[in-house]
Amino acid sequence: ANGAIIARMDEKNGYRGWDLWMQGGRVAFHHIHKWQGDALKVAAKAALPVNAWTHVTLVYDGSMKAAGMRIYYDGEQQPVHVEADSLKNTTRTKVPLKIGQRESTSRIQNVVLNDLRIYERALDVSEVRHVARSARAAELLTKTDRKPAEIDELFVWWLRDNDPQFRDATGRLEVLGREQLAIKARGTVAHVMQEKPAPPMAHVLNRGEYDQRRDEVKPDTPKVLPPFPVELPKDRIGLAKWLLRPEHPLTARVTVNRFWQELFGTGIVKTSGDFGTAGDLPSHPELLDWLAIEFRESGWDVKKLFRLMVTSATYRQAAITTPEKREKDPFNRLLSRGPRFRMDAEMVRDCALASSGLMVRKIGGPSVKPYQPEGVWEAVAMIGSDTRDYKQDRGENLYRRSMYTFWKRAAPPASMDILNAPNRETCATRRERTNTPLQALVTLNDPQFVESARHVAQLALQKDVTDSATIDFIARRVLARPLRTDELPVVTKSLADLLKHYRSHSEEAVKLLAVGESPRDKKIEPATHAAWTMLCNQLMNLDEVLNK
Repeated sequence: ANGAIIARMDEKNGYRGWDLWMQGGRVAFHHIHKWQGDALKVAAKAALPVNAWTHVTLVYDGSMKAAGMRIYYDGEQQPVHVEADSLKNTTRTKVPLKIGQRESTSRIQNVVLNDLRIYERALDVSEVRHVARSARAAELLTKTDRKPAEIDELFVWWLRDNDPQFRDATGRLEVLGREQLAIKARGTVAHVMQEKPAPPMAHVLNRGEYDQRRDEVKPDTPKVLPPFPVELPKDRIGLAKWLLRPEHPLTARVTVNRFWQELFGTGIVKTSGDFGTAGDLPSHPELLDWLAIEFRESGWDVKKLFRLMVTSATYRQAAITTPEKREKDPFNRLLSRGPRFRMDAEMVRDCALASSGLMVRKIGGPSVKPYQPEGVWEAVAMIGSDTRDYKQDRGENLYRRSMYTFWKRAAPPASMDILNAPNRETCATRRERTNTPLQALVTLNDPQFVESARHVAQLALQKDVTDSATIDFIARRVLARPLRTDELPVVTKSLADLLKHYRSHSEEAVKLLAVGESPRDKKIEPATHAAWTMLCNQLMNLDEVLNK
């Protein structure tokens, strides 16, 4: 059908007026002063269904813009084509309103019209839906043989449009829904995998060729390990429960071996990533078994296990060795002395921050970007990458614990990388430990370490006591012990040399104290502060400080 369903339009006077127009089964809406240069027209993209009632609503807000014209089918707004959008003058006309045609032309055929309403203002979306549903409800209410679906439709209409309590509750629910969405938008999205409804399936491949499948392989566990319980599902949750069963020989042993490695530098089984036939045998198998059972029976309490190990006589031994111990136990596999090895990269930095009082101990939050040499990211980043340029943080983010440092795998934090932190591209069950000049240069010159030394000196000098008392304060804070009688003259001599140097090179003192973004106490004389800073820097680079 093509033609006007309702119109007040003078086609002899440039088609001035408005109409509801049908073209090819689609609804269109005209507002015209003079077609086509001074007019509005929008047409729905969807056609009306044939031989079915459709409630059609046209809304115009008087803005003289096509954006102010909307078409609804059964209360739902329709996408439209804008065919004219240039109205500048009035659409008022003296011809009468007509149904089924314009003033004298464009009669419509094969269209049935029922319940025509014209409102004196633009309806909002809720009002359009209310009118559309009410028209449908009126039709259903006249029927005496309503179907169950039609009864449900009437019930929903009553709740939505006529029950104030339901409307109020629905309104509150919408408000809460918006609040929930806002909360989710502020949160972090964690993607969690789900099990597939069908069990996983694999095949033995003939000579490894992916397109030559042979026997089907079903999920199962190695025969040398405890059997998989029939009551457990053969998926990830089932595997996790199987791993933690009391009779499982590996989980607890592997775990306590890793924890032992953290404290002693080497696990009871040296190859902590390989408990198989290619791995090393445990140096103390009974100890490994006992720790595993203790850990399991304590409810897998990690904190309790660490307390047990660090309070043991074995761990609390002095790390001092003797020629006899070096001969009989060169690698300390027999635990003849306490462990001694350089701390992990993160611990080295955190130890400096903790000693200086700069460390921010806040738990959780997003990753941070502390000090880093310029150009590290830019050297490996692609153009357009969101990690092309490194933007250093400010304030407390510079002093968060190292575990919160943002890590770009292609360009890891330089100081961490130099101190043998894994690159995180592959799993590392055991860290390598090297000893290179670069590592000493990091702990001597990296801004984080220089700034930490400046703050240790500042804490000491603020106490306004004698030099010997100040040195003792620094030693206890950095070494966790007082200096021995043979050590004190060395430190005192070094301090005197540093004071002499910076008092005659004041510009170097100012430059040194400017390292780091934290403010310094300007009440302390710069040369004095610089000298004590370098003394702290020397003490913080002792092996005793950097090693366990």
